[in-house]
Amino acid sequence: MTPSLLSDRIATLPKAELHLHLEGSIQPVTVCALTARHATVTTEEEVRRRYAYRDFPEFIEAFKWVTSFLREPRDYALIATDLGEHLLTQHVVYTEVTLSIGVMLLRKQQPEANFEALLRATESFENRGLRFRWVFDAARQFGADAAMEVVESAKRCNSEAIVAFGIGGYELNIPTKEFRRVYDRAAQFGLHRLIHAGEVGGPEKIREAIELLGVERIGHGITAINDPELMDLLAERKIPLEICPASNVKTGALARQLHRENATIEDHPLPKFLRHGIPVVLSTDDPAMFHTTLNEEYANAARMGLQEEELARIVEMGFEHAFSSAGERRGA
Repeated sequence: MTPSLLSDRIATLPKAELHLHLEGSIQPVTVCALTARHATVTTEEEVRRRYAYRDFPEFIEAFKWVTSFLREPRDYALIATDLGEHLLTQHVVYTEVTLSIGVMLLRKQQPEANFEALLRATESFENRGLRFRWVFDAARQFGADAAMEVVESAKRCNSEAIVAFGIGGYELNIPTKEFRRVYDRAAQFGLHRLIHAGEVGGPEKIREAIELLGVERIGHGITAINDPELMDLLAERKIPLEICPASNVKTGALARQLHRENATIEDHPLPKFLRHGIPVVLSTDDPAMFHTTLNEEYANAARMGLQEEELARIVEMGFEHAFSSAGERRGA
């Protein structure tokens, strides 16, 4: 059902989604199917309890739990198929999906085999109007050497469907400068560069990402609201922020950045970013884990006071700031 604040026009526009974690898209019923495969009994009610958080560390613990049941290529194929079906309901025609390659390596899996299964599982969606591209992601807390292994895995996969390298995880771990050589290596391989920054960390994390790592998009970046000069820089250089409103509220990241005990969707700085001239792309982050959809995020943006033409402009920016060619983005 279309959220009540969202017009049919916005709800049905073809969209791109650029900040979306595959492992965070696993719906409770699919989690139960995965656990059953691996001889564990889990109820949907238990999954929903785990998919509730008071802060970012609690979210990380839930993420670790659900990914512990992704153990072989067919598990990844299952969740990718479910994600594709869901994205079609949201009129998504192009997506850049983040894969937690760093977690696969930590668990002694073979990312290349998992990725091959993902390619096979999502190939048929192109005929249905949905194009998948992939971001290979490292966990910041695992360190620079582990992140370099993620880059090397992308090289071994040698697929044009891999468009970027990024780092997620808890951004207050490990100085940004430690990853400079990793991002240099990713650039040598022709990968675009992303990072989660300014979600729970301060404005300096965004500045470091731009100046030390040469990143082209910032995951979240909501702390920029606390630094007017940084907002000017983002607008001047046209560096997009990947904004995920429901995630920012439910992890407590928004309240943290606004220096409040609690924060609501209406408190989100997205309108200020957009009206300051900062490119913004709207995404769900971990849609199953944050109980959201892409159209619900557009409805959230409407709750913040954005007008219909502003919402339409955000839809367009999703395509403008994607990492594939114009023809690929639009499905040509």
